[in-house]
Amino acid sequence: MSSNISIYEQGLDQTTANFVALSPVSFVERSAEVFGDLPAVVHGARRQTWAQTRERSARLAAALRALGVARGSTVSVMLPNTPEMVEAHYAVPALNAVLNTLNTRLDAALLAWQMNHCEAQVLITDREFAPTIAEALRLLHSEHGRTPIVIDVCDSEYAGPGDRLGTHEYEALLAAHAPLARLDGPADEWDAIAVSYTSGTTGDPKGVVTHHRGAYLNAVSNAATWTMPHFPIYLWTLPMFHCNGWCFPWTIAMLGGTHVCLRRVDAPSILGAMREHRVDHYCAAPIVHNLLIAAPDELRAGITQKVRGMVAGAAPPAAMIEGMAKLGFDITHVYGLTEVYGPAAVAVKRASWAGESLSEQTRLNGRQGVRYALQEGMTVLDPETMVETPADGQTMGEIMFRGNIVMKGYLKNPQASAAAFAGGWFHTGDLAVMEPDRYVKIKDRSKDIIISGGENISSIEVEDALYRHPAVMACAVVARPDPKWGETPVAYVELKPGAEVSAAELVTHCKSLLAGYKAPKEVRFEAIPKTSTGKIQKFQLRERARSTQAIE
Repeated sequence: MSSNISIYEQGLDQTTANFVALSPVSFVERSAEVFGDLPAVVHGARRQTWAQTRERSARLAAALRALGVARGSTVSVMLPNTPEMVEAHYAVPALNAVLNTLNTRLDAALLAWQMNHCEAQVLITDREFAPTIAEALRLLHSEHGRTPIVIDVCDSEYAGPGDRLGTHEYEALLAAHAPLARLDGPADEWDAIAVSYTSGTTGDPKGVVTHHRGAYLNAVSNAATWTMPHFPIYLWTLPMFHCNGWCFPWTIAMLGGTHVCLRRVDAPSILGAMREHRVDHYCAAPIVHNLLIAAPDELRAGITQKVRGMVAGAAPPAAMIEGMAKLGFDITHVYGLTEVYGPAAVAVKRASWAGESLSEQTRLNGRQGVRYALQEGMTVLDPETMVETPADGQTMGEIMFRGNIVMKGYLKNPQASAAAFAGGWFHTGDLAVMEPDRYVKIKDRSKDIIISGGENISSIEVEDALYRHPAVMACAVVARPDPKWGETPVAYVELKPGAEVSAAELVTHCKSLLAGYKAPKEVRFEAIPKTSTGKIQKFQLRERARSTQAIE
């Protein structure tokens, strides 16, 4: 009598010996076990080995467990790039709890809203942020009836003002608890590991829920994408609150590397740390790379090691990629969103590109590229028909992802989750073309396309032209209402220190590189609003352009 059960399904059961749920927590245990004597964290005068970092993380996990943190509990953290932030990324997931890293630039009302929305049970906060957090906690209690347990971090490298707000102090709490015997991952790799909030440029921000499996696979993908060796020395220029540091807290643990922490991000601090600690890897938004390009030569003196940078967070201007190449920094361009754990695509460099001119290399490297090795799908689809656009470099569609490195969904927002996953793909909202080699190139965010007289103008294309002027430090182009054309481009520009250029000169410069109708009709020399990760906040500029138009 035949059976429908395959011979490979008989007596070959899944057991604890042959199956373990994927979780990046396992990387910490391995590095402590194998590389325990090697450096794990550098922070000012502080030094920690992997054995010490694992022990401190296990003490934090034990302390949080004693405070009632368990599977599904939310632990919010308001921390700069410090050892405590690294430890939170190891301890909270080990309890199968959910880590909520708060943006340190947010105001009290938004912080209170987020902590209420994710039902924060514990808050770990640095003294520096005490004034804002005190107000956030007041609002959280008065408006939402929620009072989380507060743990204060008194960082040895911070000498500024800031009151203690909680009943627990971080170091005393660790000292009072024996470390857990092991930092274990979850029973189910689909369990949530973190909730990260989008910027909320339209309506309330959305809570992006990510899982252990995705965090594990993206951490591995980071290493594969960058061909990172064992023991990298990684500089924290990217805020760890941003998409969990693009999963690099776990990537560095996997490789037994060294976290070099920075509380402040500026050119002297970055370049000084690179020189002192022989840093060889760092990540940043384009604005931070531009800081290094504009830095005086003397700040870069003594950096003789090969430094590899990863850029994402916004489409990098061609001038930035070219400028970093001239400095000798090896830049890898990646692309992603909070919903895909940070970077999930990369402009993979091919050997043949090295023979191209610098301008052509810049063009090739400036593309958003192809999917990460462990991401199952990335393409450009017509969002209406869900049909893939031809790889002709001309036909525009929307970038979409599918696979293991995609969020679980939006917290308490099934409608938004369903819309984001419509048709079996995650919709990014980024408009792009697919080039003949199947590398993707963003043309703009759907809301950033300027429609002037029926013609589509890519704000990115205009910005690229502006960045090619030697006086421009930062710029952003948005639409302003126009009674004749419907919309016309207006450019907001910040100049490099000591540089001078007129608006007319910049318009002429753009016209030398673009069709005349694409050039800005107005240039405003004003401070450009940015997020704490260096991303330009165009929604504020669009509002500014509209309000100015109304006044006129």
